[in-house]
Amino acid sequence: MSEEKTQKPPGKFKQWLSRLSPRVGVILLIICVLCYTISFGQMLLPIDPKLKGVLWVVFFGLAKPFQYAGLAIVGVAEVKRWKQRKKKSKSESENAAEGH
Repeated sequence: MSEEKTQKPPGKFKQWLSRLSPRVGVILLIICVLCYTISFGQMLLPIDPKLKGVLWVVFFGLAKPFQYAGLAIVGVAEVKRWKQRKKKSKSESENAAEGH
């Protein structure tokens, strides 16, 4: 087999991710936060330092792919929409408070 047929174009994976629901992206970002929390939180446990290092590498290493995949799925446009909705709901609540 030729090497060209076995390799995927770099943008194809990102295109596949962009077809997934933004909800999936949010779930991946939550998993990312959990992996980061575990990777640093386990340092407080009374276990062997070598094991702490291995756990840190594993969970920190898992967090990065979840972070990049989640951000690729959610995308910049979705983040802007969330900020606009938040700003809109905040201004509506301020207007309602002024009216009373």
